[in-house]
Amino acid sequence: MAWFLAGAAIGAAVALLYAPQPGHETRDAIRRRALEERERLAKSGREAMERGRDLYERGKGLADEASQRLEKGKEAASDLYQRGRSWAEEARQSVRGETSSESAGS
Repeated sequence: MAWFLAGAAIGAAVALLYAPQPGHETRDAIRRRALEERERLAKSGREAMERGRDLYERGKGLADEASQRLEKGKEAASDLYQRGRSWAEEARQSVRGETSSESAGS
């Protein structure tokens, strides 16, 4: 977009140079046009910076949310793992106890 605006400004300046008017009027018109285009480019730059900041903040918020969800998932997985280990240990002891009592009963 910036290149388009720069090209438009150059094209306008060239057109003014070839326009049938006195030199001081042409220079004044070029000066005014250059100031207008400079302000327009500055405004576009400010808008782009503001949009960039907004997108950065939005991305940062999404990353923070994803990090929190990941942490909760890790905690849940760890809890399930510990419960599974505990259950497996109880099952193993139960099987050993049954095997021991069956061997003693025979």
